[in-house]
Amino acid sequence: MIHPKIAEITARIVERSKETRSAYLQQMDAAFLDGVHRSTLSCGNLAHGFAACNSHDKQELAADITPNLGILTAYNDMLSAHQVYEDYPKDIKKFANEFNAVAQVAGGVPAMCDGVTQGQPGMELSLYSRDVIALSSAVGLSHNMFDGVLCLGICDKIVPGLLMGALRFGHLPTIFMPGGPMPSGISNEEKSQIRQAFAEGKIGRAELLKGEADSYHSPGTCTFYGTANSNQMLMEIMGLHLPGSSFVNPNTELRHLLNKEAVKVLVENIKIGKSRSLAAIFDEKTVVNGIIGLLATGGSTNHTIHLIAIARAAGIIINWDDMSDLSAVIPLITRMYPNGAADVNHFHAAGGMGFVIHTLLEKNLLHEDVNTIIGKGLAKYTQEPQIKDGALIWVEGAKQTLNTSIVRPASEPFTADGGIKLLKGNLGRSVIKTAAVEPQHRIVEAPAIVFHEQSDLIAAFKRGELDKDFIAVVPFQGPKFNGMPELHSLTPTLTVLQKKGFKVGLVTDGRMSGASGKVPAAIHLTPEAFDGGLIGKIQTGDLLRLDSENGILEVLNEKEVAERTFNNKANDQHFLFGRELFSNLRASVSQSEEGASFIL
Repeated sequence: MIHPKIAEITARIVERSKETRSAYLQQMDAAFLDGVHRSTLSCGNLAHGFAACNSHDKQELAADITPNLGILTAYNDMLSAHQVYEDYPKDIKKFANEFNAVAQVAGGVPAMCDGVTQGQPGMELSLYSRDVIALSSAVGLSHNMFDGVLCLGICDKIVPGLLMGALRFGHLPTIFMPGGPMPSGISNEEKSQIRQAFAEGKIGRAELLKGEADSYHSPGTCTFYGTANSNQMLMEIMGLHLPGSSFVNPNTELRHLLNKEAVKVLVENIKIGKSRSLAAIFDEKTVVNGIIGLLATGGSTNHTIHLIAIARAAGIIINWDDMSDLSAVIPLITRMYPNGAADVNHFHAAGGMGFVIHTLLEKNLLHEDVNTIIGKGLAKYTQEPQIKDGALIWVEGAKQTLNTSIVRPASEPFTADGGIKLLKGNLGRSVIKTAAVEPQHRIVEAPAIVFHEQSDLIAAFKRGELDKDFIAVVPFQGPKFNGMPELHSLTPTLTVLQKKGFKVGLVTDGRMSGASGKVPAAIHLTPEAFDGGLIGKIQTGDLLRLDSENGILEVLNEKEVAERTFNNKANDQHFLFGRELFSNLRASVSQSEEGASFIL
């Protein structure tokens, strides 16, 4: 029996989504009833569709019986996480033939790296890229050549964008294929110390670069628990990955066998039909399980936006109240950097996703009765893959943690709550992640210091002007103004000040990194400054209260602030590096709590 609070929240999501979900399912039913789509293509259409195929695949596609798998790939070799996808299409086509199917690359989608663009102009396109990926996915699948979909994507905006696009073709069975994390480099604690030493001017850029290169050192996903690895957790706990496959390293025999198995499962699901379609798998309970996984593992705050947009693509309406209320009953059971010293490889070795799902199910904190790509029931995801005599098998996963400093049972959590909370007050609504924030830092009442760029705060720090209690206010960072770039560059500086004993915090209508850390940060504030939000009237010296214990965010001299003339900061910096191409989209993008989307 599911926890009563989870049942209550799920029920209200179902009720809230009744009309939009019904409309979505009607669309998917209509598409499913059309049958194999290439049967509707003319001879000319079909000839174009298989012109580049080998003779075997041409014959199979012409017969209109053999399943055709559409590959959506986010491959590029600038992203370490996606470089591993280079040979996946070739392998998938071979696997498909072995299982009496064929496969074609339906389309490529853009895949930018937030690690490369942090603090750079390109970061202003990062959030927008999610919706571009969704649109690109729809273009790729629009040819009506495909009976099932394989999504090759890992990193920050890429998995949400692929899923949003695939959900609009939800009549098709769909599987996500992870690439796996790179092997562990230097410890996350050492990496953090190097960054802080650089922020304090104790080491130079050469030493900083060496530390970063020793951390991000090979093909595979970055090993800290940011948005990319939160994506992998979500795909597994929502039943869209094979069990235990999220954190298997690239270029290993087990990874190869899992990829082959994913193709086999997709072919089987096509034959099974509607009950294994993406629309049948992705429902309100699946979404709630995703939120619970995010909370239990201390996952990325970016998903307080992405999950909303993903759910809306399937006609499901969720909001920050749902996430905050679930957080009150979901315990935090993992510690991975930046919430701890371990990386995802350590987590996987200590029990990983199989143990997390097991302990949450054991305490009735997950919906077990959901559909997945391998059938009914989430209990199957407590298993883990192994190799026996050269073949892939599944065995019972860990029923006990192998390292209580990394992952714990739900009965003995690190904290009783999931660490993502809704903040409300006269400034609006925002979210805060407290998973890594020590209790003594969770309430800050201090004067505001307003900065319009990350570089302004860093410069003030270097001038010695910030050795005091304050709350940094960074307005005009919302989705409509400049695409809501991550403000990751602020983290090391604010952490240094906090360690010096000052009470510091951050309030912004922008985002922090998916690896939000130890400083209390009220983020995603809505309404944003560009939309007339009160944050745009805050001036240095105004007294703010950021209280994550009681869910309060407010300016204490509200009357004085409200009477000020609104200063609509000119946006004259967005005509470089291709950002001007997105100017029209800024006008139509929704608010943060609505998913910050220009297509939904």
